[in-house]
Amino acid sequence: MEKTTIYLPRELERRLTQAARRAGRSRAALIREALERYLTDEAAAVRPASLGAGSDEALCGRETEDWLRARWSERHGGC
Repeated sequence: MEKTTIYLPRELERRLTQAARRAGRSRAALIREALERYLTDEAAAVRPASLGAGSDEALCGRETEDWLRARWSERHGGC
């Protein structure tokens, strides 16, 4: 494990200390958990840059959703 130093506003540090006491855990453990959750959520939110980049006048709005659903079903066996 690597050591990292962070600077926190006084109020955030106070809240972190209180939360750690309530949970019976170290402040470092809470920070690691929060950072892990943030990075996991962030990675899940990333969308391909190419999504919607093409132009096809035959597919728009609802037709695009139907087209995507059909392609998904072909590749992933339904749903």
